[in-house]
Amino acid sequence: MSALLLAITRWDPTLWAERFRTLSPGRDVRVWPDDVGEPAAVAYACAWMPPQGLLATFPNLRVIFSLGAGVDHLLSDPSLPNLPIVRIVDPDLTMRMTEYVTLHVLLHHRRQRLYDAQQRDRLWRDHDQPAASEVSVGVMGFGTLGRAAAAMLSRLGFNVAAWSRTPKAPTGIELFHGQDGLDAFLSRSEILVVLVPSTPATEGLLNLALLRKLKHDGALGGPVLINAGRGKLQIDADVVAALDEGSLIGASLDVFPIEPLPSESPLWSHPKVFVTPHNAAASVPRRLVSYVLSQIERFEAGDALDNVIDRTTGY
Repeated sequence: MSALLLAITRWDPTLWAERFRTLSPGRDVRVWPDDVGEPAAVAYACAWMPPQGLLATFPNLRVIFSLGAGVDHLLSDPSLPNLPIVRIVDPDLTMRMTEYVTLHVLLHHRRQRLYDAQQRDRLWRDHDQPAASEVSVGVMGFGTLGRAAAAMLSRLGFNVAAWSRTPKAPTGIELFHGQDGLDAFLSRSEILVVLVPSTPATEGLLNLALLRKLKHDGALGGPVLINAGRGKLQIDADVVAALDEGSLIGASLDVFPIEPLPSESPLWSHPKVFVTPHNAAASVPRRLVSYVLSQIERFEAGDALDNVIDRTTGY
């Protein structure tokens, strides 16, 4: 049976290896860098931020699986073999992202930072609270994750719209698309939820000029940014500038251009910012390994792989 290689950095590969060996005991599972064996035997690679050039050293590699929602960590490798790259699409991962987005929309909507400060000061004071229906949320990115988050926020009563690069089929949510629809989408969005993939076209998308286009006269008293997409989308200094000048009144940031977020970053201590360590939709071995194995079984039976990315678009 063809070998499967785990090429993982930043995560502990042990749990992944144990899960693969438990669910597929007859398969040769190898872990980079200590247990690679003969490179020619490796047919499948399950990767998260592997060293650039590594995957090109396996001459008989057939499929690459990205163990997270994004694939930019693979596409940035100039020597990446021209093979199918399969991205993870799993209900568990999707629901985790929906949980994160919903939590942070509500934290800003219900002014949790304000009440946290009042609790520290032992101050009992109520504040006017707009209804969810008075608040316009814009979901930027309308793939699997964006559709699920938008549907949940809509059920909670928020006035939800979504933007995507290309037109999408109607879903009951107001849709915008393309460069022509971007400004109209931004101008109606008080809370901007960003779930677009990282591509050369989206790098630096969340800059000061874009953030200034958000809705400033809404029920919350100013715009909020929630970025649970990819770190390279945002320019950290521009997010800080937007917060300091009032173009944003708050932000929840799960991803950053440099990770871990450097200790000297002003975002750590900014009073209007929630920082989380890229854990909005963590990849959990006990749920995702079965997805990878089912794909391999389909592939070895001659069936087509699901969720193969388009390298021209980057997702």
